[in-house]
Amino acid sequence: MVEYVGKVKVNLDFYSGNDLYCDGEIEDEFLDIVKKDLDIIEVLANDNRWPILYHFTPQRRNLLEWYPFEKDASILEIGAGCGALTGLFCEKSDKVIAIELSKKRAEIIANRYKDKSNLEIIVGNIADIKLQQKFDYITLIGVLEYAGKYITASNPFLDFLTQLKRYLKPGGCIIIAIENKFGLKYWAGSREDHTGLLFENLENYNNCDDIITFSKDELSDLINNAGMSKLEFYYPMPDYKIPMQIFSDYYLPKIGQLKGYFPNYDQGRLKLFNERLVYDNIIINNKLDFFANSFLVFCSE
Repeated sequence: MVEYVGKVKVNLDFYSGNDLYCDGEIEDEFLDIVKKDLDIIEVLANDNRWPILYHFTPQRRNLLEWYPFEKDASILEIGAGCGALTGLFCEKSDKVIAIELSKKRAEIIANRYKDKSNLEIIVGNIADIKLQQKFDYITLIGVLEYAGKYITASNPFLDFLTQLKRYLKPGGCIIIAIENKFGLKYWAGSREDHTGLLFENLENYNNCDDIITFSKDELSDLINNAGMSKLEFYYPMPDYKIPMQIFSDYYLPKIGQLKGYFPNYDQGRLKLFNERLVYDNIIINNKLDFFANSFLVFCSE
C-alpha cells in the first residue's frame, strides 16, 4: 500500500502494523509541529526538552552538510528517525529512500518534507524489505549499534553490514555515525547513551548484548570483515548527535580547541575530572582517535 503526503511517497508494503521504536507520546507533538509548519527556531527557543532539541535542531545537519555528495547520487537512509538529516539528503542528491521502523515517524518525516518529490519513505525493518535498486550512499546514523535488536544472526552487526553491501553501487559508500565505547565523556561520568548505566560500555556491556557500541579498532575490524577495506574516520565533537566541530586523521585538534565538559542532555551525569585538561593531554599524546566521543566513518571497497 502506498500513500502520498504532498509530493512524498510513503510505502507501507513492509509495515508490520506495530511501531517498533519511538519516543512515546511526544511524537504526537512532533507531528503537530510539522503539520502546522511551525517555526522550528521559535519552537526550540521555547521548549528545552531533549527530544525536541535532538530531532529538530538544525545543528544536526553539521554532521554531513560539509560533505561533497555526488549531485546526481542516490541515498538510502536507514533509520531515518524523525527526519533530522533527511531534508539535507534530499537537497544533496537526486533520490532518497528513507527506511524507518515507525509509521508515526514516517508521517513526521513526510509532513516535514512534503515538498520533496525526490523522497520515498519505506516503513518497516530493513531485514524484511526487498529493494530493487542500488545506491551511491547508504547512511547508518545512530543505527548500527541497534543491529542486535532487529537482526537475527549469530553476529547481527556483521550480518547487517554484509547484507547492506548488496545495495551499494560499484564505488559506493556506507556512512556510519556511532558512539565510541571508549569516549572520554564516559570515563568522566557520562552514562552510556542507550542503557543509561555508568561505565556499561567501558565494562564491555556485561548486562547487554543487543545494543552495543565499538572502539575504533573493533569498528574497523567489523567493517573490514564485511568486505570494506577503505575507511576514513572523522571525529565529531562533542559527538555525532549535535556536532559543533569535526576533526579527522588529517586534521586533529590543537591544544585548547576542545572545551572539555559536555552535558548529557537527556540524563544526569557526573563530573569526575577536568575534561578540558585531559583533552589537552590526549592531544599532546596523539590519542584523540581512541578517546573521541563518537565516530563518523566513510566505508567503501
